[in-house]
Parts: sequence; structure tokens; C-alpha cells
Amino acid sequence: MNTTLETTANPSPEELAFLSEQLTAFNDGDVGPSQRKALAVFVRDEDGAVVAGISGYTAWGWLYVQWLWVDEKLRGRHMAGSMLDAAEQEAVARGCRNAWIDTFNPSAAKVYQRQGYQPFGSLADFPVGRSRVFLRKKLSTG
Repeated sequence: MNTTLETTANPSPEELAFLSEQLTAFNDGDVGPSQRKALAVFVRDEDGAVVAGISGYTAWGWLYVQWLWVDEKLRGRHMAGSMLDAAEQEAVARGCRNAWIDTFNPSAAKVYQRQGYQPFGSLADFPVGRSRVFLRKKLSTG
């Protein structure tokens, strides 16, 4: 079989979907279905605009928080903790026993640690001058 190697900054949505389908099929056969399901928590103002939110997913019994953002005007009001509580409660309802999150913002890492997350690894200079910290938490199931 002849093959070519292509590097691109503009992959087609169809090709990315194909990769996702193939990897999902492989992983399902290897470790079982992930039962991946999106999970989001939003805080809205009186006009319905999003002023804070979490986006992530649950899979293989884990909650992964991919994005967590709080508008500057709401920072310092424990909004991140309240959103994490809500996401964790939903994750437990879905059968999750653990959660993980990562950040390269030292202030965010402190917030997550106050919420019960513990560092388990880091990447130095990601980005340069910072470390990307990975944190995990055992979720209460009782």
C-alpha cells in the first residue's frame, strides 16, 4: 500500500469526524464504551446572558472540566466553586466517581484546590513561564 503524509492546519470536519469514529470504535473494543456525554453549567444575568460557565463531559466514570470561565465582575464570589459543585453533582448522578481539571493559571489552581482537587502532574513552561497543572478529585457518591 502506498501512503502519503499530509500536515494541515485546516482539516475537514468530515476527516476529523472519521478519526473520532475510528478511535471511538477502537477504544470501545479495548476498554468498553465511554458513555461520553456533554456536561455544561451556566450562570446567567437578569437578561439571560451567560456571565459564567463550565463545559466538559463525563466518560468512563470521570468528569472532565475542559473550560471554566467567570466574568471579571463576578470573580471572588465563589462562582467557580458553585459551578463545580453543580457539575460534580450531575457527574455523580451519571455514575462518576472522579473528576479532573487542568489549568496554567495559578489563581485558578488555588480555587480548584480549595474545592478539593489535588495536583497529580504538571507540564513546565506550558506556556513559557507557567506550568500547566493537572488536578483530580474523588467525588462523593454517598
